[in-house]
Amino acid sequence: MPLELGGEWVFTAFIRDITDSKQAQEALRNTQAELANMARMMMMGQLTASIAHEVNQPLSGIVTNASTCLRMLDADPPNIAGARETARRTIRDGNRASEVITRLRALFSKRQGTTEPVDLNEATREVIALLLSKLQSTRVILRSELADDLPLVTGDRVQLQQVIMNLLQNAADAMIDVHDRSRQLLIRTQRDEAEHVRLIVQDSGIGLNQQAVGRLFDAFYTTKDGGMGIGLAVSRSIIENHQGRIWAQPNDGPGATFSFSIPQSLGSATGGRLPNSPQKPAANQPAEVARNL
Repeated sequence: MPLELGGEWVFTAFIRDITDSKQAQEALRNTQAELANMARMMMMGQLTASIAHEVNQPLSGIVTNASTCLRMLDADPPNIAGARETARRTIRDGNRASEVITRLRALFSKRQGTTEPVDLNEATREVIALLLSKLQSTRVILRSELADDLPLVTGDRVQLQQVIMNLLQNAADAMIDVHDRSRQLLIRTQRDEAEHVRLIVQDSGIGLNQQAVGRLFDAFYTTKDGGMGIGLAVSRSIIENHQGRIWAQPNDGPGATFSFSIPQSLGSATGGRLPNSPQKPAANQPAEVARNL
């Protein structure tokens, strides 16, 4: 800076070493890059685990149907009609596995899924048909109460069926260790308030773990031996992408009840409009908690 001394101007300068500052900025950039890379790796791991979990369901159906088909062909005389039907089911489950991968990739990459009018009752019946043999083998008594006047919903059929399947399987798993009472499983559909449609799955199993409520929707967290902790997290993402909500509450007796509520289709039945955000619980509803069995 200039200074006047004895009629003469004298210029002084200050030199600051910014090496430390540059090194700090470089370290910050490196750290940010590492964090971004870790985030990408975690996302890829979550996606891979999700695909493995969801694809395992139709693959199990393929194995079961193929085994059944072989037994029918080995019978004397061979059950050709039955074998033909199980072969069709095998093809169906193979196509379903492919669709699951496509839908999950779209879900986790935030791309738009396949949106269409969906009959939730029909979608539910298809899931029940897929799981019925497994439920019967574990002595689960399934009862369905599907509303006759249920409006259509708008959404991705395969994704919604993945949610239904996950809730039914979780409910069945919750009753594996039940030996002092019948293993009752109820699935119900009904109209919900604010032009929504609700699906309910009620079991008579071990009930909710209240201490773990805060983490149950987290990916990779599970209270089930051998579980991956993915099903409920994926289900929540799917329902929220459908502008709905999913929750659970303990039964008055044994077990728990899981429900989800999503908007009905635009113009369906009453011609209502779709809301822009998930519906909040009604004031008279029980406190909502969730379980990842």
